[in-house]
Amino acid sequence: MIDFEIPAPIKRQVQFITMLGEQVMRPVARYYDEHETERPWDYINLIWPTIRERGGRSFSVDDGKEQTDKEGKPRPRIGYLMLAHVVEALSWGDAGLYLCTPGGALGGAAVDATGTPEQKERFLKRFGEGEPKWAAMAMTEPHCGSDTAAIRTTARLSEDGTEWILNGEKIFVTGGLMAAKESRGFVVVWATVDPSAGRAGMKPFVVEAGTPGMTVTKLEHKHGIRASDTAAIVFNDCRIPYDNILGSPEVVKGDTEHKGFKGAMKTFDATRPLVAASALGIARASLEFTAAYLKERGVKVRYGVAPHLQTAVERDLIHMEMQHRAGWLLVLKAVTKMDAGEENALEASMAKVKAGQVATYVSQKAVELLGPEGYSCKLLVEKWMRDARINDIYEGTGQINRLIVARRLLGYTSRELR
Repeated sequence: MIDFEIPAPIKRQVQFITMLGEQVMRPVARYYDEHETERPWDYINLIWPTIRERGGRSFSVDDGKEQTDKEGKPRPRIGYLMLAHVVEALSWGDAGLYLCTPGGALGGAAVDATGTPEQKERFLKRFGEGEPKWAAMAMTEPHCGSDTAAIRTTARLSEDGTEWILNGEKIFVTGGLMAAKESRGFVVVWATVDPSAGRAGMKPFVVEAGTPGMTVTKLEHKHGIRASDTAAIVFNDCRIPYDNILGSPEVVKGDTEHKGFKGAMKTFDATRPLVAASALGIARASLEFTAAYLKERGVKVRYGVAPHLQTAVERDLIHMEMQHRAGWLLVLKAVTKMDAGEENALEASMAKVKAGQVATYVSQKAVELLGPEGYSCKLLVEKWMRDARINDIYEGTGQINRLIVARRLLGYTSRELR
């Protein structure tokens, strides 16, 4: 039998984060939306001790070691399931502030997806120690967006073979400033070690914060998620230790499996469900607020009543709720398969597509149903609508993920179906 009961550790986390969202995040959400260049250190300094008290790696996946219950019996890994619930609840509080939360984030997920056990221990353990720190993932470049196989950033070995030397530029790096500047943070950079090898030459590298040759050159002025930074980063003869390449450095020319490229896609398989969870957190905030706001004004949803007997507003609210639940079930399936060590590329892209659609639809419908007040800055609803839009764009656009779903369902290659 399928069990949808939330595990007790996750339930406790969600309860805590819900309180955090109501009492800490939402009261300052408008301020940091309007002061985009100001880092929310009051929020960061408040949440960091709590993260450390709760294991330090609350916003990175677990270490993959076997977990046991009180009786010593093995229990399923719930790292990504936990992370999906945490991300959803934080985004329910405020998506922009969530992206400022110290922790491994997308960079940590990249390490977990592609690193060796030793590398996971070395790079992820730090998130429970010392001062707040962040990790980011740098993939997109000025000349290529969704076509990740076209990256030009290079990584070559130094003459003595002890270092990698990175050169290139990355743009739209979520949390890039915090990860590149703050103590002991890092950026996972995707670069090619052999351009002639094509996709097989793609490899991920960990570049520690403050490494000479890594420079944040620009911060984007954005439509939504304005509390978080989105950076452009240039790498100019940036030297990192040889062991900072995640996984194997081996490149096999003519490798039809494109193992390097598959490493990138494995990372997206891990992160896309989490982006989907964030989108659905925004959608849930919009849906719950709108339903409560209208209920106070005498609009109550009558479940179990035939649609033709319901008002248009009732039908809208029910449809919003239905879409949200459908999206969340796809997220749960994607992260559960990830925790089980099963292939989840199809489910990850499905979740990402659906959640991006749902967040956009639900938040826009919320503004519509609330009329002038929904559109004004009096309420946070218009902000949620702006925050929601990015979820159909980053970590693979909706169009790209639809292509991935179609290829996998129909059995086509990327060359056959574009």
